[in-house]
Amino acid sequence: MSAAPHEEILADADRGRPVLEAIGITKHYRVGVGKFKRGTVHAAEDISLALYPGAVTAVVGESGSGKSTLTRMLARTQHLTAGELLFEGREVGAQKAPDQDYRRAVQLVLQDPFASLNPTHTVRYILSRPLQIHGLAGDDIQETVLDLLRRVALEPAEQFIDKFPHELSGGQRQRVSIARSLAVQPRVLIADEPVSMLDVSIRLGVLNLLADLRDHERIAILYVTHDIASARYLADTIMVMYAGRVVEVAPAAAMTSRPAHPYTKLLLSAAPDPETEEKTWLGESGAPPSLVDPPTGCRFHPRCPFAMDVCRTEAPPSFPVEDGHAAECWLLDPARAEAAATARSLAGPVDRGTPADPADPVEPAGRPA
Repeated sequence: MSAAPHEEILADADRGRPVLEAIGITKHYRVGVGKFKRGTVHAAEDISLALYPGAVTAVVGESGSGKSTLTRMLARTQHLTAGELLFEGREVGAQKAPDQDYRRAVQLVLQDPFASLNPTHTVRYILSRPLQIHGLAGDDIQETVLDLLRRVALEPAEQFIDKFPHELSGGQRQRVSIARSLAVQPRVLIADEPVSMLDVSIRLGVLNLLADLRDHERIAILYVTHDIASARYLADTIMVMYAGRVVEVAPAAAMTSRPAHPYTKLLLSAAPDPETEEKTWLGESGAPPSLVDPPTGCRFHPRCPFAMDVCRTEAPPSFPVEDGHAAECWLLDPARAEAAATARSLAGPVDRGTPADPADPVEPAGRPA
């Protein structure tokens, strides 16, 4: 079976072999939904991606889209329901507990740095422990720890090495978390909302640190965020997730200037852009669906102002938009062009504006008052 367009985009042969590759990975959770009933949460469905040295891939979506589930599958803190993981071209046995080499190569940076650091230990202990576990301490472990602090711009390093987490600011704690991940010389860094709990004034410093790790240390980075503006700033490629599925993949510039999927346009319309006064409004945005009983067909159709009959019954495949750009939307199907045009015309005017044509570029703008 030939690869879907978004799979070909994320496995670009011109960029060499990916460090970490996911092929059709899926995660379902069994949960109780009533006194005598059990249901299944379809948290992530058929996701494929490839992470390359020296490149940042951003995963963007609102809460409940499956972003964190994806990170935990890649870090192998959660077993896969289906699909496979390849590390440097070899299958890693995703249904089994990861070996120490994989844990060392693929590191996870969590959203809340205070919760991820042991409050009873100093920075010295927090950074030296992974060095000892993986046999990387060397002859002078203190100098190695100081070098790690300098790599994440905590200087003078001597002033931080004996501090406890509560004595640091949020940005400093997140830098210590990143330094702990770097201690074991990883090939892949998975950053799950690494700046969402930080003050706006210090977010840029952490993003620039990740960019430096990409450019100078050639680490493959997966950056997970709900903020498409920060993804546009940092990432080379952006994946948009909705209700457990990847709905659009594109280079960062194309994603933010020429989005193809209505949901991507909805995200961009919520990202203020000081350079434009134009407002884009796609109607009442609604709420994400339940993943215990997801909608049939396209999962976005209950919120989409352009939904057609086929959207309610059949899940769309991934359609190519342009070079390196693909989206799962029936509006992009050339065979349904006439029906798509009719859907756009029937959508008509809505409160606070008129729905944008999916074929037109959207400049990110704030939501109207």
